[in-house]
Amino acid sequence: MNELKYEFYIGGTPEQVWDALVSPDKVRQIYYGSVIRSSFIVGERLEYAGPGADGEETIHVHGTLLEYIPGQTLRFTHRVGPSYLKDGADYESRISWLLKQEGGCTRLTLIHDEWHPDDPSHGPSNSAWWHILSNIKTLVETGRTLQFGS
Repeated sequence: MNELKYEFYIGGTPEQVWDALVSPDKVRQIYYGSVIRSSFIVGERLEYAGPGADGEETIHVHGTLLEYIPGQTLRFTHRVGPSYLKDGADYESRISWLLKQEGGCTRLTLIHDEWHPDDPSHGPSNSAWWHILSNIKTLVETGRTLQFGS
């Protein structure tokens, strides 16, 4: 299955973009009310939890932190939460957030790869990433997020 790769240029510093990726209050704004929970120690669990099918504590995504370099790289494995599993299939992929200063802005690259060919979350992920990335850009540049229609 093809990797999903996106590059956005954001009018902010790598530190501001990084804050949007790891700060619970900012993550809540860009990830549909979910927060990121992690010790940010490589090898330990990382999860996004928030409102959803299981109530306020729905685990939407979880995985293992693979790389954590503040202001540069956030990489972790990706598994959907229990309420999203279909037929017991629990597939793993990988998410890499890469930040690089480009003049007066930051290039944010998201790579979602290492997909299992039967993973049904590929299509929904491709759709959701556009909203999330647009919200990151808008939040860093304006201090607010977008209001997407239903």
